[in-house]
Amino acid sequence: MNTVEPIRSKKAIKEIENILEKQGQRDLLIFLIGINCGLRISDILNLNVGDVKNKIYIDIIEKKTKKPKRFPINTKLKPLFEKFTKGRCDKEPLFLSIFDNRMERTQCYRIINKACKKAGIPDKIGTHTLRKTFGYHHYKKFRDVALLQKIFNHYSPETTLRYIGIEQDMIDKSYNDFIL
Repeated sequence: MNTVEPIRSKKAIKEIENILEKQGQRDLLIFLIGINCGLRISDILNLNVGDVKNKIYIDIIEKKTKKPKRFPINTKLKPLFEKFTKGRCDKEPLFLSIFDNRMERTQCYRIINKACKKAGIPDKIGTHTLRKTFGYHHYKKFRDVALLQKIFNHYSPETTLRYIGIEQDMIDKSYNDFIL
């Protein structure tokens, strides 16, 4: 199984946002939910308009774990949700394909991969990159692996650090800083 990596550069994230914004609000919003909420792509695509429209929190049952998850909608996402859901029915899928069906994971994979390649990030990218990017930057900002472990529903801090690529970063840094 190939593992994907987080997007470590904030500059690259901004570049991807700009690329996706030109493609449309849907593609940008999928990306922004992923990197700001840390949801799996299956949970992002399972959202309906009513899950975010006029809400302060998002309440879901995670598809993979079947566990409830509740988190606040941040100030970056709130106005985007308001614009994106205006005039739409609450029971409608939040993200629709060009055929007016609920979007599928493979379509998101192509959108994210294409945008990342345009931004100069050529490999180890997938839909799970969004969740790992959230984790990587959340850890870098707060340095609280226990909190991140809880957010991700991981069993150990080691799993979380390895998952977001911090463990390898620390190993690489130790090798680079160790010269005899």
